[in-house]
Amino acid sequence: MAKTILIVDDNPNMSSLLAEMLEVFHYDAIRANDGHDALEKINKNDIAMVITDMRMPRMSGLELLQNIKERKPKLPVVLISGYSVDEVGSDIVKNKADGFLNKPFMMADIERLLSELL
Repeated sequence: MAKTILIVDDNPNMSSLLAEMLEVFHYDAIRANDGHDALEKINKNDIAMVITDMRMPRMSGLELLQNIKERKPKLPVVLISGYSVDEVGSDIVKNKADGFLNKPFMMADIERLLSELL
């Protein structure tokens, strides 16, 4: 059975593209539109990893990261941003995020993260 990865992004085009990329590597993807929806899906599903955009309405990716790590500290969380890690780098990102993807990312970036974290 394929492992399930939760994609959290308010942009349906981005989450759809990422889901298709994950399928190439034989992972199932479920999608959430925001952090609140993501937390519900984490409680109801067996999630192997979370990939979340940093900038979303209602709950930022950093807030979601904090919530997940408080509840499930071993669940890998990868942040996606159009900004470099230097621009968004904070103690939260450096100490709690398990990975970081810069937009635009490529298949090799996804493959590297999957092999490192799962």
